[in-house]
Amino acid sequence: MTLILLAIMLTAVACVIGWYLAVYALPVMVFVETFSFVHATEAGFLLSALVAATVALLSVGLVLAVLLKARNPILCLLARAVFVIPAMIAGYAVVHGVTHEAIDSAIVLKLLCGTAGLVTGIAALMNLNGFGELAPQA
Repeated sequence: MTLILLAIMLTAVACVIGWYLAVYALPVMVFVETFSFVHATEAGFLLSALVAATVALLSVGLVLAVLLKARNPILCLLARAVFVIPAMIAGYAVVHGVTHEAIDSAIVLKLLCGTAGLVTGIAALMNLNGFGELAPQA
């Protein structure tokens, strides 16, 4: 019972951390994947890091540009999904990493991690909606 309470407390702490870091999930995931891809082509470390940083900034810029300029609601929904889904995955992974040794039940672990991923995704969506309010209303 104490481990379950500890896991819930650690989950709450991880959710708070995920709440504040949810905005950075998309650029971090894009950076890591781009760096791995470019570095696998036997490019140097600095070149790989420079290319990955550029692509990560462009990914966020592209999402914000779509939100600010697009009038099609389906396109805006897709841009929000591209931004929110990495945050949900990151929130799930953070809580799973913290609590997987403390909780024996796989069902409870999945429910806890899923809830944390949902909370982190909502945080990213709320942060993104702050940018979306800058868009001109049609």
